[in-house]
Amino acid sequence: MPVVSRVVLSTGGALAALALVAGCGGSGTQSAPAPAPAPSQAAPAGTLTVVATTNVWGAVASAVAGPDAKVTSIINDPAGDPHSYESTPADAAAINDADVVVANGGHYDEFAEQIGENDPAAQAKTITAFDLRSDPADENEHVWFDPAAVKGVANQVAQRLGAAEPAQAAALTQRAQAFTARVDQIAQQTAAIGGARPGSKVISSEPIAHYLLRTANVADVTPPDFVEAIENETDPSAASLVQVRDALTARQANALVFNPQTETPVVAGLRDTATGAGVPVVEVTETLPAGVTDYLQWVDTTRSALAQAVGAPA
Repeated sequence: MPVVSRVVLSTGGALAALALVAGCGGSGTQSAPAPAPAPSQAAPAGTLTVVATTNVWGAVASAVAGPDAKVTSIINDPAGDPHSYESTPADAAAINDADVVVANGGHYDEFAEQIGENDPAAQAKTITAFDLRSDPADENEHVWFDPAAVKGVANQVAQRLGAAEPAQAAALTQRAQAFTARVDQIAQQTAAIGGARPGSKVISSEPIAHYLLRTANVADVTPPDFVEAIENETDPSAASLVQVRDALTARQANALVFNPQTETPVVAGLRDTATGAGVPVVEVTETLPAGVTDYLQWVDTTRSALAQAVGAPA
């Protein structure tokens, strides 16, 4: 499926940019704007503040920022589609007040990119995960499953917040080191999936698990024209749809990787086909599910589900 001193955004430019809709392969249904923080939720004077475009990156930032910082996520609806999110003036105000902004980049959260293009001050305080991915030639924008990008964001959050508040620098660094060590551990466990079940294959409703599958050495055998159609929010060709359904029916893939946040009738049909054929379905989302606030827990749960689906030790 890619973020430091306090500076002020150009209000006109920021609000104009934030009126744009980010999109890259969603269902085309706009998710409801996140509610503006209530005045009572405002950070106390002197508190470090971080704004993330999605709650996935907010969870990464929170793990490093710790209890003395306020982290706000603009997109946090577990039922919504971040691709089609329409931002609000309240989002502009939150970004305007932040010490650090964490964005995905790669045209995923395009409203944040537009802010940077129109306001150098906003760009200067933004950490862009896509720019920190392990392979610069890889254009898949769903980098929250790329260990290199995630560790890069964590380290930059620590560095930038530490520069803004030197008294907290040591604690920020320690939390970043503990977090990135756990990311490495999960990546090693993910890599073990392919070692335990070499030749494993999946079909994906859309390529949001790209980096997870790459780390696991599990092949995504979804036809390219099907992927392109879903990414461009168009109906796949009849031929590619038949090809995908036949592959699932014949159990030519070990699992279907399914994003429930962009469930169109075509995608829902794939899930029904997989279930009917006895092919395991692995749900992979773009934002944290309701009640989940820990990035590491979320990724490890997804890793475990993939491992079980292809028959590897969980």
